[in-house]
Amino acid sequence: MQIPLQQTKKWQKLQQDLGEKTYFEETPDYTYLAIEKPTKLGTYLYLPYGPCLGTKSGAKKALESLKKLAEEKSAIFIRIEPQDAKNAQFLLNLPNCRKSTDLNPKETWVLDISKEDFAAKIPSRLTRYHRGATKKGLKITTSKNPEDIKYLTKLQNALADQKNIQTFPEKYLKTELKQSFSTLYLVEYQTPDTKKSDIVAAGLVFDDGDTRYNLQGAQNDEGRKLHATGILTVQLILDAKEKGLKIFDFWGIAPENAKKNHPWAGFTNFKKTFDGYEVDYAGTYDIIFDKSKYRLYQMLRKANRLKRKIKK
Repeated sequence: MQIPLQQTKKWQKLQQDLGEKTYFEETPDYTYLAIEKPTKLGTYLYLPYGPCLGTKSGAKKALESLKKLAEEKSAIFIRIEPQDAKNAQFLLNLPNCRKSTDLNPKETWVLDISKEDFAAKIPSRLTRYHRGATKKGLKITTSKNPEDIKYLTKLQNALADQKNIQTFPEKYLKTELKQSFSTLYLVEYQTPDTKKSDIVAAGLVFDDGDTRYNLQGAQNDEGRKLHATGILTVQLILDAKEKGLKIFDFWGIAPENAKKNHPWAGFTNFKKTFDGYEVDYAGTYDIIFDKSKYRLYQMLRKANRLKRKIKK
């Protein structure tokens, strides 16, 4: 049974540091981390990339446990994101299970860096840019200082305004950086004429098991001209390889049939220039216990999304 980072005790600690109520259960048949989420109508339980199912009977046993927990917490519904769609079919076929908007990416792009020839899977132009980074005045450093997250949030906020996408609050990202599995990368550019330094790109990665997850990243216009994100991505892969990791997960791509104006279209095109492969998960589903409250919850959810769009 493969356990994603979001279903481990490490992720539970992160959620607890964020002030969330969590419930963790581990058996030979299933493992789950459930996060209690409050709403105006009541609570629901969210299992990011969970439950994890080790046997065919794991889905039934996990459901029995989750039902008891839902009853104790008077939960309106349970939001699940099983990565293993095959073993999760019992849950997905339940009459009270409904497809929801995907929260964690349903599709992701993955690069196998376990082989010695992994460097050949990196686009040659990015390898050239990486070799010439120093001559361009670029310097890549790493940080575990939560105060340095300000460089990433500044870049992300500017990008969010351009792409009309949501970003995480600075407090959330600071808490992420405090975790043992996270590292912040910064790309500093020193202009040749003024010798002034500026952070033109940044990225936050998570290392767990044999995988590096490339979760958060952004660059400014200057960084784009200098191919900073491409250079940084090469460094992230090289460092992961040196660390003995086997998989580099680019963390999320747009669906195959997505429109050209999809918010992730540009990111997806960039990620697919690497000679990797696509991994598909089941997606996000809601197992409903209180139908009337769930309908009201969905109405409020749509109204809140509309308000955010109007504000933007």
